[in-house]
Amino acid sequence: MSIRPIKRIVEAKPTIEGAGVRLRRAFGFGSTEEFDPFLLFDDFRNDNPEDYLAGFPWHPHRGIETITYVLTGTVTHGDSLGNRGTLGAGDLQWMTAGSGILHQEMPKGDPKGRMHGFQLWANLPSSLKMTNPRYQDISAKDIPEVTDDDGTIVRVVCGDFWGKKGPVEGVAADPRYLDVWVPPGRRKTLPVETTRHAFAYVFEGSGSFRAASGPRGIATEQVSESAVGNMVVEQTGNRSLVLFDRGDEVTVQAGDQGIRFLLVSGKPIQEPVAWYGPIVMNTQKELRQAYAELQDGTFIKHR
Repeated sequence: MSIRPIKRIVEAKPTIEGAGVRLRRAFGFGSTEEFDPFLLFDDFRNDNPEDYLAGFPWHPHRGIETITYVLTGTVTHGDSLGNRGTLGAGDLQWMTAGSGILHQEMPKGDPKGRMHGFQLWANLPSSLKMTNPRYQDISAKDIPEVTDDDGTIVRVVCGDFWGKKGPVEGVAADPRYLDVWVPPGRRKTLPVETTRHAFAYVFEGSGSFRAASGPRGIATEQVSESAVGNMVVEQTGNRSLVLFDRGDEVTVQAGDQGIRFLLVSGKPIQEPVAWYGPIVMNTQKELRQAYAELQDGTFIKHR
């Protein structure tokens, strides 16, 4: 078994999206090779309703899948296919935009005004760019949860893990999406296939992810800049993304308050990416065609 080296640790940066939603972006709208098949990851966590209630009004998508995972508050959604619904705490929506869809997502806080969720974009291979749009709305009660002997809790959102299978099916990149809680002071090793690109996103507590050589780790508790190999580089535990290199397992040491993070991995698609805004194709010609269709009203292929 080989522990995955840590390429670097990134602190999610403040940004504004939609109609004025203030959120944190860990990666997106840059080089896609290291995260392939994933394109973007946003943490929309806020306690001030004025910073998120404007939401994400009607906008298009083509050529990707958007994954929305809600922890606190609700997100109401609607689309050009006539779908309507509301995601609550613990719920998930895996939307395959495929050939094209118009939709909106409007976050609403809990009774105390708190809102927290994540959105991940996954690329589609060229063979599925123009597939039929599809929704997989998953209720919190349908996401399997497994507790290990040491108290580690894993929600299996997508993929197979510890004998459990997540409810999301038929996704091109065969991703694994886990919500992991490791109790205070515990050390945990989690398998990740060598053929996958993988990252962890810490959103509660603190701890350290161990590097490939020696007992030293990468602390994720205070502020710092970067990490390479087995260097010890401190970083904020909250809103820190750890990008892993190749290997077949990840080892984490939880801090005094435990650590909770998303562990996401997927098989690289390794195709050209032509990307502008919410549309991701393989060539600039395809991208220009998509935006031309938006202008002339032929963007939606399936109703």
